[in-house]
Amino acid sequence: MSAGSLALLAEAAGLLIDWEDVHGTPRTVSDDTLLSVLAALGWPAETPAQREDSLQRCLHGRVQPALRTVQVGELLALAADGAAEWSDEQGQAWPARQVRPGAWEVPAEPGYWRLRIGQAEHAVAVAPARCFSVADATGKAMPRSWGAMLQVYAARSAGDGGIGDSDGAQSWCARIAAAGGDALALSPLHAAGHIDAAFSPYSPSDRRFLEPVYAGALDGLETGRALEADATPADGLIDWAGAAAAKWHALRQSYQHFRQAPTELQDDLRRFEQQGGAALAAFARFNASALGEGDPALQVYAQWRTARSWRRVQERAGVAGMALGLIADLAVGFTPGGAEASAAGDTALRGLVLGAPPDAFAPGGQVWGVSSYSPDGLRRAGFAPFIALLRAVMRDRGGVRIDHILGLQRLWVVPQGADSGQGVYLRYPLADLLNLLALESWRHRCIVIGEDLGVVPPGIRDTLAARGVLGMDVLAFTRSPAGEFLPPPQWRRTAVAMTGTHDLPTLEGWQHGDDLAWRARLEAQPAADHAQAMAERHADVARLARAVGGGATPATLRLAALRHVAAGPAPLALLPVEDALGLRGQVNLPGTVAVHPNWRQRLPSPLPLRTLDRSLQQFAAARRAQEY
Repeated sequence: MSAGSLALLAEAAGLLIDWEDVHGTPRTVSDDTLLSVLAALGWPAETPAQREDSLQRCLHGRVQPALRTVQVGELLALAADGAAEWSDEQGQAWPARQVRPGAWEVPAEPGYWRLRIGQAEHAVAVAPARCFSVADATGKAMPRSWGAMLQVYAARSAGDGGIGDSDGAQSWCARIAAAGGDALALSPLHAAGHIDAAFSPYSPSDRRFLEPVYAGALDGLETGRALEADATPADGLIDWAGAAAAKWHALRQSYQHFRQAPTELQDDLRRFEQQGGAALAAFARFNASALGEGDPALQVYAQWRTARSWRRVQERAGVAGMALGLIADLAVGFTPGGAEASAAGDTALRGLVLGAPPDAFAPGGQVWGVSSYSPDGLRRAGFAPFIALLRAVMRDRGGVRIDHILGLQRLWVVPQGADSGQGVYLRYPLADLLNLLALESWRHRCIVIGEDLGVVPPGIRDTLAARGVLGMDVLAFTRSPAGEFLPPPQWRRTAVAMTGTHDLPTLEGWQHGDDLAWRARLEAQPAADHAQAMAERHADVARLARAVGGGATPATLRLAALRHVAAGPAPLALLPVEDALGLRGQVNLPGTVAVHPNWRQRLPSPLPLRTLDRSLQQFAAARRAQEY
């Protein structure tokens, strides 16, 4: 077999041999990378015979999707003839009409339907044209909503044991609501599994379940809860292993006293366990073993308690007048040895992990060490893992931010143990995944924000916008081709406006070049290189000062930048609390482990309330002052 046959196999398997990097430079994946990734996908190609066999199986051996998806108003492509009827989720039957051979009219009502043609039955998801929107949530045709972004673990509350939880988030919800905000976007709350010093919220064990260390206090359940009022070390950094162990100890004590809890709480736990079904039971067994707890019932209790505490925060946000309330964060993948991977079976990628080629966040590329579902596995399973995941993260939330939403079209996959340069893009069924996303979004009345940064494929932002998925306009990247910061009217109407993200320096840190100083130390840069980088940063700071206007000085630039971001036409603007507080510490420095305090920095105590109040007031005022 020739090199051309390897290219044919790679294309049939969904691999993109040719692609463009973040600078628009054409790139071609090496044959060695293709061979490694194809082998992991189950298409060995080392010898001519293997390539031929794999190509034939790939082209002709794939099963039909167990669930078809289509938008309302579209025709369903299905090569079948005969008497037919639709049935909805309640079992009610409706006549089906074939418009022409191979094309069927679909019901006008979105939902999960069954199409029976003769003796054959086909599962079909009929999706709305777009996702639930901020306008739908607020009842305003041109909403000007705003909110804050919170790293949950960083918040402080009495007796949180050294890790921020739902009680700390509740305080921030109340603060934002009082200032007129509609939303509080959270860091991921996914079940982490074993927590050690290298903890990252974006490397979860299972995204379908919640991490119990983020559960706050619950009325009637605090007997035996004995956590230190502030267990954060003097350096202000979280001791993840120690604090998590203390929180689990308190959870065990609470569980041991649960028999004395009010009857209604015990009944609620039983209902929760029944609704969780086999998935919750399997997760509880896995986690009990992985954490050395031995009792799956404790894991069920911990999940119930955590879900109940966060549901209470969302309910109180609504009472306080927040149109959206909590916005969840869905991580792009799961650890290969975690609970979600165990439950995924043959629907998960095996031997491959996710990452990213070089981009503006990480010039050297990234290997994230997490895995995901395979496109073929999703099709075989009728997209059940994806649907279950969406339902889990949208439950009791007003919105969801999907990390690296570009992965609905393609993911950069890397053989385990290799570096990011040995990766390749793997295509995913974008149309199907967007249909399911829109359907579940409306069912949960949950807006969808997609992190559309990094190496962005041509046309994907327009596709996402057409389906009601909000992009992310981040100040650092919202520029003209010449590198100038765009004025607010030129920001997207189809994206959320924000001053920064967890992977970027804060406004204060950026202005002072703190991120450059860290890179210089970690990479042992020559003094001349660091000086040049700082000179370029100073020029960039001057560009921002010109863009925000008003004679901004170093002392006033942060507030001017906040007003600049808030003034744009976005339906929702989000302000990271680090920028609201004027902090300099960066939440996460991409590409580093252990050498930078990633995911460990707590918010100051006491909070600089004068700075915070002024930030919120000016951000809110800029949202109110401008109309589009």
